[in-house]
Amino acid sequence: MSEDTDALARAFSHANDYLQRLDETPVAASASYADLMRVLHRPLPLSGQPATQVLDDLVRDTRDGLNASQSGRFFSWVIGGGVPAAIGADWLTSVWDQNAGIFATAPAAAVVEEVAGGWLKELFGLPAETSFAFVTGTQMGHVTCLAAARHGVLAAHGWNVPTQGMFGAPRIRILASADRHASVDRAVRLLGLGSDAIEALAVDAESRILPEALEAALAGRDQPSIVVLQAGELNLGTFDRFAELAPIARAHGAWVHVDGAFGLWARVSSSHQHLVAGMELCDSWTTDGHKYLNTPYDSSFAFVRDAASHRAAISVGGVSYLPPGDGARDQIDWNPEFSRRARGFAAYAAIRELGRTGIAELVARTCGHARALATRIGALPGAELLAYGGLNQGLVRFLSHAPDAGEADHTARTDEVIAAINASGEVMFGGVTWRGKRAMRISVSNWRTNDGDVDRAVAAAARALGINT
Repeated sequence: MSEDTDALARAFSHANDYLQRLDETPVAASASYADLMRVLHRPLPLSGQPATQVLDDLVRDTRDGLNASQSGRFFSWVIGGGVPAAIGADWLTSVWDQNAGIFATAPAAAVVEEVAGGWLKELFGLPAETSFAFVTGTQMGHVTCLAAARHGVLAAHGWNVPTQGMFGAPRIRILASADRHASVDRAVRLLGLGSDAIEALAVDAESRILPEALEAALAGRDQPSIVVLQAGELNLGTFDRFAELAPIARAHGAWVHVDGAFGLWARVSSSHQHLVAGMELCDSWTTDGHKYLNTPYDSSFAFVRDAASHRAAISVGGVSYLPPGDGARDQIDWNPEFSRRARGFAAYAAIRELGRTGIAELVARTCGHARALATRIGALPGAELLAYGGLNQGLVRFLSHAPDAGEADHTARTDEVIAAINASGEVMFGGVTWRGKRAMRISVSNWRTNDGDVDRAVAAAARALGINT
């Protein structure tokens, strides 16, 4: 066998072993930073080593430092696994090694991305004129969409960002939820708008922007404005009321951007699509493939209704050594990266493997698992269900038994129980502070999660609480 074949065969063997052992592998990584540095921080090699040995060593040395996020019992963050076709397509993406910047450098990758982008628009019911980009994650999805928004709202005020830059430009306001994701703030900073441009709008008990707060913020202000709404708030998984908020924003000439990192997928499920009613009235949207579509990292999608603003903000422009696409879609006109991985192959494969009905079933099923985890763990003695928002997120905290226990005691107890659950290896949850209360955050988006995984997670939580099961 050739060296290539030997290395690929060894990689397949290790990968297959990893996947086959998911049911028995501890979900949370057990190695500390010091442990990993001790085995991985070798002196710079003077000479090369056989590829198979390098792979064997890598698997051995990283084994205890991997979170088993492919496991159906990984609930710490909104991280999907990888459906088989997407994993296989991602492996082939590495072997094919296409630079998916333009059609000429990777013709098949360009067409696959164009087709998959059309499928995604259809799945989400987005306007036909909407453009799209395949990016690394919702963070870069925000940058892409908000760059388009910046161009659009300033053009409406007579300012051309590509030629004039931002110095002296009319000040843009960013109106967003007080409970927005930090990636929105970061995108605003990266685009040179400054965090001071963000104005936090009041929300209700379910972290939804109040329509009257948006109206009051926009009324009587002739200033470029971008409104950021949420499809799936970080902790509750709740949704802004698009059908009410988008018309208010549009009436005042504001651009409406939707952070739908995981919640946009509710559109595909008949039992959850009411949550995103009116979403199509907005101007741009982001969502991740490595969450609900269960593609390997990194995979995310940005959509912009105003394709002209999208292209004007992102396109590299004419470069003499880059041949034209001969009518094909050049990804570099829509994507902020120049050289880039052909991540469209994995998304294309996942959509084909699952189909519309499979994606809808996956969303509904994982939401059911999240509800079961939140309510069953929240009902255990010593636990309290703080919130379940109706999608795939839930919050549970654990109460201290100390006399006259205060919030600090409940915080310590919650962190103690989370650590004990994760140390069991049975399951992995994360912690979060929500409205002054420490909680265990439950997130479910993995296609592998089943009823047995839920039972094991509940049992692990009960044992951590000292309850015999």
